[in-house]
Amino acid sequence: AYCYHGQTLLASDKCGEAIRSLQESEKFFAKAEALCKEYGETKGPGTTAKPSGHLFFRKLGSLIKNTLEKCQRENGFIYFQKVPAEAPQLELKANYGLVEPVPFEFPALNAHWTPETLAAFDLTKRPKDDTGKPKPDEEVKPLKEPDIKPQKDSGCQIS
Repeated sequence: AYCYHGQTLLASDKCGEAIRSLQESEKFFAKAEALCKEYGETKGPGTTAKPSGHLFFRKLGSLIKNTLEKCQRENGFIYFQKVPAEAPQLELKANYGLVEPVPFEFPALNAHWTPETLAAFDLTKRPKDDTGKPKPDEEVKPLKEPDIKPQKDSGCQIS
């Protein structure tokens, strides 16, 4: 998030804040990379997953590095802005998109679903005849296939 926020700040000519945002992004990326490598080396059922080798993760590292170098270069040539000590705050509430999310609410229970009705669904009180062996299927009788002889007068010719 800090990487993409830094790109947005650079586009709006706030190069000093963009550099600080990208430095913060670089710090978090290094921490995530260490965690991903540690996860990939652990023993267990999830060892086939290598998050540090994922395409998004590899592209993000080079994107952070290249954008930070670009910001530092442009700040040295064009903007000459001071890099703040504090990282800029991220806007966590999205103010764009098509629709506003609707919070999910469970529908009201129907009056028919009483505790007595729910207790009637006890699986331990099922009928005992379900445990019997399945009936054997009837034996399939073979059918006699018609005897088809090749005809010589079919009208086809091989030249």
